[in-house]
Amino acid sequence: MILVKPKLTDIYSMQELVKEDVENGVILYRSDSEIATNIRSYTIAVEKSKIVGYGALHIHSIKLAEIRSLVVSKDNRGRGIGRMLVQKMIQEGRDLAVKEIFTLTYQTKFFEKLGFSIISKELLPEQKIWADCIKCKHFPVCNEESLILNL
Repeated sequence: MILVKPKLTDIYSMQELVKEDVENGVILYRSDSEIATNIRSYTIAVEKSKIVGYGALHIHSIKLAEIRSLVVSKDNRGRGIGRMLVQKMIQEGRDLAVKEIFTLTYQTKFFEKLGFSIISKELLPEQKIWADCIKCKHFPVCNEESLILNL
């Protein structure tokens, strides 16, 4: 398995991989054009020429980034792919000199094992709430946890 930056031609496969989680409200829908605009923030896990997982490190400010859109195909969960993707994005954040990385997730224990700590959602940047959360079908009653990692 390799972790690489996707090409624009990978967007269809990325959308197919996340489709069920988007329909279930686990992951926020992102249009093809939104993914294309942010393609450099994504990392994909590829095995036997097939995308088996991906995630994005989205920069919010000079010191703050977010891990978002983290997904692993159902038949590949439990193999450490999610952990490898998060570790790769953490290293990318360090390389960019980001000071903190946060995430909004239902997988609290997973992120805690990787060193993240729960924080209040009120500490998240306003632009996150108005740019992303407002598009969620669960807004304003969000039951995701917010976690942060200090680098």
